[in-house]
Amino acid sequence: MKKQIGLWIDHREAIVVALSDNGEQITRIKSDAEKQIRFAGGSRKDGLQTTEAIRGKKLDAQLGNYFDDIIAHIRDAESIQIFGPGDAKNELAKRLEKDGLKERVVDIETMDNMTDNQIAAKVRERFAA
Repeated sequence: MKKQIGLWIDHREAIVVALSDNGEQITRIKSDAEKQIRFAGGSRKDGLQTTEAIRGKKLDAQLGNYFDDIIAHIRDAESIQIFGPGDAKNELAKRLEKDGLKERVVDIETMDNMTDNQIAAKVRERFAA
């Protein structure tokens, strides 16, 4: 059996379900990305960077690290199914394209919050031989 992975993702966490000859493995990956990054002080008025721009760069860096961690877990999959409630699934798909893994993505779907068992069942259903 090929290694097949289903992935539920949002900006807070990802649930990775890997199916292989060794069975099924579920891995939970937490994100350090904060939607509201807080800094002391206000924005600069001297024309350099605003607090908003700094927040955006910090969030982008945190999400980049989060996506790197996910990609490390799914890189060896032959087929990848991605689903989740928000934009994170599409952002990850763009990163996979940049890393040359786009052809392994077999499905991207919008799904609401799910339990680990519901996620695993959806992945088993998608990759049922």
